[in-house]
Amino acid sequence: MKRGFYTIMAAQFFSSLADNALLIAAIQLLIELSSPAWMAPLLKFFFTISYVVLSPFVGAFADSMPKGRVMFITNLVKILGCAMLFFYEHLTAPGWSPYVTVLLAYGVVGLGAAAYSPAKYGILTELLPARQLVAANGWIEGTTVGSIILGTLLGGALVSQTISEPLLAFDFPFIDTHVDTAAEAAILFIAMSYLIAAVINLYIPDTGAEHHVPHKNPVYLVRDFAHCFHLLWRDKLGQISLATTTLFWGAGATLQFIVLEWARVALDYPLSQATMLQGVVAVGIAVGAMAAAKIIPLKRSVSVLPVGVAMGLIVVSMIFVRDVWFAIPLMIAVGGLAGFFVVPMNALLQHRGHILMGAGHSIAVQNFNENLSILVMLGVYAAMISLELSIHTVIVIFGLFVSGTMVMVRLRHLYNQRQGDSLHLIGMEKPSHAPRS
Repeated sequence: MKRGFYTIMAAQFFSSLADNALLIAAIQLLIELSSPAWMAPLLKFFFTISYVVLSPFVGAFADSMPKGRVMFITNLVKILGCAMLFFYEHLTAPGWSPYVTVLLAYGVVGLGAAAYSPAKYGILTELLPARQLVAANGWIEGTTVGSIILGTLLGGALVSQTISEPLLAFDFPFIDTHVDTAAEAAILFIAMSYLIAAVINLYIPDTGAEHHVPHKNPVYLVRDFAHCFHLLWRDKLGQISLATTTLFWGAGATLQFIVLEWARVALDYPLSQATMLQGVVAVGIAVGAMAAAKIIPLKRSVSVLPVGVAMGLIVVSMIFVRDVWFAIPLMIAVGGLAGFFVVPMNALLQHRGHILMGAGHSIAVQNFNENLSILVMLGVYAAMISLELSIHTVIVIFGLFVSGTMVMVRLRHLYNQRQGDSLHLIGMEKPSHAPRS
């Protein structure tokens, strides 16, 4: 690999580490403000909405200048969001709820993340030869999974009494830092991680690629995006893989908050300890993903659909657990099944997207659907919590929904097979007359 690739990996690690730690710090900030429980999932809602709204445009922005510069700018936007979280009291107008200020500030961080994503993946195709792209994506995804696990644990540690008290006790000579709570100390620390990522971005080499956007007209970009959206959903294999990954990311984001609330109710865990269970789920996802990559070839990718059904049913069993030693293997099992069924589906989706419209357009459509699913499922979860449904009732509804949806996806695949063999499309090369990209 070229030296610049390792620079990209380092920048991605610190930026993603901060993303995941900041969610925990923002939740802690809402807890310190005595916000209602249904506010917490709205943090992820506000973070994700930029991915959905900006899907047709972020690719063009990423192609408009060297991608290292794009990544630098977007990390500065994330630091701005951290500053807004830190100074939320000063930004809250009279009569305005501080909860809304916190949500909007976290949404600014999501704006930076949405613009960061296409630059992160797009620079790989500019920097590396095609033969190294699969390995490069594997390294990037491995780095991302590692940063998710460590970032979640870091966020939990920063808001814990053990770590926050020394941070709050530390003062610069003759300077009042105005750091008075665990959340504020955590946010300040996390902003440093974004700053490190931004500095590393400055050392990403210019690949020499042309930075010319063929179409800047927003109407054209929206129409082109809509064309690709319909093309992928009409494809017999594209719709199956897209439905599966869309469900996975929506369910995964919701499960983050379900685990936190369930740990509080069933295990009497505070936020700092509950984040450890989130990390355990992420470990399970990594193990399941590696197992799938090793034993499931692309030709048999759809064979993992029943695993999604099983995952939903195992989630339901959470309602019977009251001991951490049962909770840990259960969380690993849930994560393992999730990773095992989503990796082959993601590979299939990338394959069909490349054949139908090109990788860039396919990723944009995938991001739009997956993040829209996150918005919808988190909105429903927040509504159920606001209606004061018990977390056990929510878990049962959630698990049965995941299993039921996966059953319908499998039935749709079997229907497609009866209409004509769609599996023969797997492994086909991109035809010369493929639709526009």
